[in-house]
Amino acid sequence: MRGSIGLVTTDADRLAEFVRLRRVRDRIDREFAQPLTVAELARGAHMSEGHLSRRFKAAYGESPYSYLMTRRIERAMTLLADGHSSVTDACFAVGFSSLGTFSTRFTELVGMPPSAYRRNAQPLEVPACHVRAVSRPVRNQEAPPLRRT
Repeated sequence: MRGSIGLVTTDADRLAEFVRLRRVRDRIDREFAQPLTVAELARGAHMSEGHLSRRFKAAYGESPYSYLMTRRIERAMTLLADGHSSVTDACFAVGFSSLGTFSTRFTELVGMPPSAYRRNAQPLEVPACHVRAVSRPVRNQEAPPLRRT
């Protein structure tokens, strides 16, 4: 099979690329609270930034940066729901360096500000793996608008 630039792409090549992409995703899952950049992730995967972003999005449905932000917000949701972390503590614990950026991103993905989420969160008695499967934040401002009562 021929690739887009005329190189022969075998199943082994595609598998090797997918392994590299999986390692990038696993690294994001492990190190989400660290200051990760797409450039650093690309270097670790021996790919260019653009190629990593395109291939990661094709494989997982979102760019590496978006996946990182989603992972951080998921973890922040857990910290805020337990009731022991303040919004500021959760912000810095998940790797954001700006409370304003954290609040904006959280509101975009979850549909309410982190302070409202913390106030309304109920303690969870469901295993975390099940909660994460059904409460994953939505992308691209797809969250329903916040209803004020």
